[in-house]
Amino acid sequence: MKVHILDDWSDTLRTLPCFARMAGHEVTVWTDAAEGAELAARLQGAEAVCLFRERTRITAGLLDALPDLRLISGRGAWPHVDVEACAARGVAFASRKPDEAPNHAAAELTWALILAALRDLRGQMASAKAGLWQAGVGRTLRGKTIGIYGHGRIGRLIAGYAAAFGASVLWWGSEAGRARAAAEGGEVPQSRAAFFARSDVVTLHLRLTPQTIDIVTADDLAQMGPRSVLVNTSRAGLIAPGALLAALDCGRPGMAALDVFDTEPLTDPADPLLSHPRVIATPHIGFVTEEEFDLQFADVFDQVNAFAAGQPIHLVTP
Repeated sequence: MKVHILDDWSDTLRTLPCFARMAGHEVTVWTDAAEGAELAARLQGAEAVCLFRERTRITAGLLDALPDLRLISGRGAWPHVDVEACAARGVAFASRKPDEAPNHAAAELTWALILAALRDLRGQMASAKAGLWQAGVGRTLRGKTIGIYGHGRIGRLIAGYAAAFGASVLWWGSEAGRARAAAEGGEVPQSRAAFFARSDVVTLHLRLTPQTIDIVTADDLAQMGPRSVLVNTSRAGLIAPGALLAALDCGRPGMAALDVFDTEPLTDPADPLLSHPRVIATPHIGFVTEEEFDLQFADVFDQVNAFAAGQPIHLVTP
């Protein structure tokens, strides 16, 4: 099959063990982003398209421009794919949802950002490289309170890290999530306001769904202390539009550590949130490790091979 792989921005997949599964196919790897007419032109003649997470939206208009397309292969949730449009045009869509294994890569980055914020690693590194040596005084993580919003697989990993570092944990989330946390012996505050007010660090670990869009509000952020840190390695859409920037300008929270933004890729260094003096930023690398890519794309490529063999797997229907 003529297979196109989208959005491998670091040109990594060809170096991984899973890429051997594409032997026998005519494979094109795109290493930069495109959309609209440019994307449609690139994909002319493609029989299968492999998606790189949610980096490209699959719309009815794009599908109409690709008459040879037979399969779209992805992994995980699919808010970026118009499944009904695929079905109406006879294009199969396959996506395997992850099993119960947590995403260790995302959890590890979250913890790295927490440490970087509390110890001001960005400022200390810049000071050392400038020949100025120490720049201010950081804070110890031991004894702090980590507020985890979302009692899921990654949230539970973060709780384990907190225990290892001598930090305490507060839980918040859906009613069912709070009940699970309490049943496991976790501490759930009496109110949402208390969760935000008592946490030295609030870290978000929720999927972006119609129920969780804008779930963190300006009022929530206003409860946070002036030395607190908000960490978001999940999705930018969890926070109400403009709320975080306004909150940082007001000094509550005192800092944000972000791996996700409303517009991605975000390449404007003057963006108000990206350039904010109290923001530590990484470019959506929570899942960007060789090990995680190899795990995810083994599934994506297996779906292509199964479809080519006439025995498709992981098909998604409207």
